[in-house]
Amino acid sequence: MTNHAGAPRPRYDEGCLAAHALNQVGDRWALLVVRELMFAPKRFQMIRAGVPGITASVLTARLGQLQQAGVIAHDERLGIYALTEAGRGVLPVLEALCRWALTLPGHDATRFISPSALMISMGVNLQRSPAGADTLVGGFDFTKESFEARVVGGRLETLAVERPEAPFVLKADGNAMASALYGSQPLVQLAGEGVVEVQGDIAAAQRFVDLFNLVPRA
Repeated sequence: MTNHAGAPRPRYDEGCLAAHALNQVGDRWALLVVRELMFAPKRFQMIRAGVPGITASVLTARLGQLQQAGVIAHDERLGIYALTEAGRGVLPVLEALCRWALTLPGHDATRFISPSALMISMGVNLQRSPAGADTLVGGFDFTKESFEARVVGGRLETLAVERPEAPFVLKADGNAMASALYGSQPLVQLAGEGVVEVQGDIAAAQRFVDLFNLVPRA
C-alpha cells in the first residue's frame, strides 16, 4: 500500500470483503507484526526480535501502514506500539490460519518461533479440558516476555505478565518451550537435559502440557 491524497491506495481494487481486509493487513510481514503485539504493547526492537527476518526499514513501513489502517496505535512519547480494538480482532484470523496450516504438509517446527507465536499456537492446539478440575493455570517465562495461561471451559486464556504467579512456571526460549508442549519427552527428562527449566510443581506442569498436541482437532 502507498499513500495517495493522504489515504492508503488499495492493492486489491475489489468490493470483496476479503480483499478489503488484505488491503489493511495483507502486505508481507504485516500479520506477523500484529501477532507480536497481540498480548502486550512493545517497542520497535522487541517487535523486530519476534520477527527476525524483517529489516528495520520494512518494519518501519509496516508499522506506519498498520497505524494508518487503524490496526495499531503508536505512543511517540514512550516509543511503544499497541494494538487497537480492531487490531486485537485479528486474533481469530491468526488462529484460523494456524488451524489451516496444521492440515498442510511441510511445516518445520524446528524453525524460530517467538513467544507470542507460541502462545497463539497453544490456544489453537489445546486438545481437551483438564480432568477433575475447572481451571488449570500455568506460567511461561521466555526471559524477556512472560505469560500466565489458564485453561477454562475448554479454552485457553493468555495474559502477558511481568512475573507469572502459577503452580508452576516453565522457563525456556520459544523453540525449547514448544518442544516441552508438543514433544514426546516428559518434562522431567527435558529439565534434566537443561532444555527447559521447571519451577514449582512439575507434576502440575506435566498435566498442563499434556493437554496440548500439534495435530488438527477432530
